[in-house]
Amino acid sequence: MIKVLFLSPLYPNRYDAMLGLFVRKHAEAVSRYCQVKVLYMQPDKNIKKIEITSEKRAELTEVIVYYPIIEGGILPKLSKLITYLKAYHIGYREISKDGFKPDIIHANILTRSAFIAFVEKTFKKTPFVITEHWSRYLPQKNAFNGNADKWFTRKIVKSASAVMPVSEILKQGMLSNKLDNNNYIVINNVVDDYFHEEKTAVISSKKRILHISCFDEQAKNLSGILRAVEKLSKSRNDFELIIIGTGVDFEMIHDYSKTLNIPKGTIQFLGEKTPQEVAGWFRNSDIFVLFSNYETAGVVIAESLVSGVPVISTKVGIASEVIDNHCGKVIQIGDEDELTEAMNYMLENLEKYNRDAIKETYRNMFSYNVIGKKIADVYQEVLNI
Repeated sequence: MIKVLFLSPLYPNRYDAMLGLFVRKHAEAVSRYCQVKVLYMQPDKNIKKIEITSEKRAELTEVIVYYPIIEGGILPKLSKLITYLKAYHIGYREISKDGFKPDIIHANILTRSAFIAFVEKTFKKTPFVITEHWSRYLPQKNAFNGNADKWFTRKIVKSASAVMPVSEILKQGMLSNKLDNNNYIVINNVVDDYFHEEKTAVISSKKRILHISCFDEQAKNLSGILRAVEKLSKSRNDFELIIIGTGVDFEMIHDYSKTLNIPKGTIQFLGEKTPQEVAGWFRNSDIFVLFSNYETAGVVIAESLVSGVPVISTKVGIASEVIDNHCGKVIQIGDEDELTEAMNYMLENLEKYNRDAIKETYRNMFSYNVIGKKIADVYQEVLNI
């Protein structure tokens, strides 16, 4: 069985159970086919010395190294890097206690974790692959800056045995930034199995539009959704908009909604919900709307389709790859009139969207088994086994 070391700068930990959850899901998926150990280093201002936790999640082993933050110094960036690398070496000794030696390293999210993988390849000849989720390469974000960072990241990407962005849009964004590699393979995020469950009792007499967001207005354009709903409410009153999530712009968006001429009871802000609760809201909604300015993937699109709910989305993330006329509409970024028209059309024609057929089409595309097998196949190709 192939032995895999997962590295990531983001991962669920004792301070944030949601941080980098998409990385854990990939690791869990791969652990169905390979022996996988995750090593994650987390800076911690609350401790004075390094602490290590180790947890077994089914077939997946997670080792987290919490290390104290060093402030100040003549070269603070260099000090932080040295401390980070020290934490890595301590963690590596921990995962190696049972004789574990990785055949391949899977680095997630450039550049820090891939730097370690690059060093391991240089000195130990251990090949590495990269999965990327970061939106900084997208033209709408345009955040891949700094000559030194660009040069070093390009060098690392070129040295990888495979690069696996989570969408075609992200792949093209990386290539446009000259992150060249001869083996790009788009592999989607994972959707949890509980999104496959059957629809429960409807708890509203109105047709329901759902939006789930991290309330980052620059990315998600929630104000555009609200203005489109205001316009739609002038021609029909048989729907409601449910907004789930929280984030830096929550209060601003909530307050902005009160300034619009939207009938009372048309919008509900429900705040943060557990993933299982989110799945329940998908099952009891008629349409899902994503009006983002940019997304690397848009896992909520996948969650909606797996739940059998048709999607209206701007041309971001995986939208153009997976949405067709049978399961939704893809619209132009920022076009509020087109969003209004799309919501009105779908509310008027819900019977044209067969929920069971949508679920059947997409239930396996984002499953643990399918995604895990795709990644494991990449390892086999790299290792030539």
